[in-house]
Amino acid sequence: MKKRKLGIIGGSGLYDIKGLERPKWKKIKTAWGDPSGKILTALYKNEEFCFIPRHGKGHKINPTKINYRANIDALKRLGVTDIISVSAVGSLQEHLLPGTFVIIDQFIDRTFAREKTFFDEEIVAHVSMAKPTSSSLMKCCESALVKSKINYQTGGTYLVMEGPQFSSLAESKLYRTWKADVIGMTNMPEAKLAREAEIRYCTVAMVTDFDCWHPDHDEVDVPTVIKTLKLNALNAQNMIKEVIVTFKSFSAKNDPANDCLDVAVITDPKFRTKKTKNKLRIIAGRVLKN
Repeated sequence: MKKRKLGIIGGSGLYDIKGLERPKWKKIKTAWGDPSGKILTALYKNEEFCFIPRHGKGHKINPTKINYRANIDALKRLGVTDIISVSAVGSLQEHLLPGTFVIIDQFIDRTFAREKTFFDEEIVAHVSMAKPTSSSLMKCCESALVKSKINYQTGGTYLVMEGPQFSSLAESKLYRTWKADVIGMTNMPEAKLAREAEIRYCTVAMVTDFDCWHPDHDEVDVPTVIKTLKLNALNAQNMIKEVIVTFKSFSAKNDPANDCLDVAVITDPKFRTKKTKNKLRIIAGRVLKN
């Protein structure tokens, strides 16, 4: 297994982690356009990692307009093998109070206006998403949350909606009947693209509010979300710092992302043009040599 390197995708609460060494914001060009912004490379306790602000600095990009393909490609160009995605979500369950962190193990993808694959021209690939997150990264995040004394739940289903509007009451009630735990707007197609890039992926969802289904709480609004986001930010930083220095100690030997393209690409090699193979060089060059 090649040398492991951590990438973090998240929001403004993670910009200002204390104790970083040699921080540098790098502009990365990809075959898929520009990522959300410059990518931070830095060391924390001698461990190198990368961080990309999902919505750009200042939260300027709405969920539908995020260039998810460029973000994943850019991280892989920098040598990232493992991604921790930190995401703000609404709760669909009574016991998941604002401030709770949920280590996600399943997704329901309800997005419909996004580019969801790298394999959209000439070369077709079908990766499995049965187990969309990395068990080793989940264990690492759980260990970090325990050490940081943060209230959390291991395992949960994240329903990803298109947005940018919040749910209707009817939608919110419907998603509860599906047994979804949290709802957000950003982790699809991010998780699917990470899998296509053979990058191990884990989501830590930070609950900011109850979705509008809850009869005893006001409708979701931005000031409420931001208030809880700020409270969550320090907890998220503490968790991430612990993950940076410990994730390599959690074995990723049997992760479903490992070499998953070996059994995914279906297009006959003789129909794979040089142009398309070159575009996919960073993502799938390992299996497109012929």
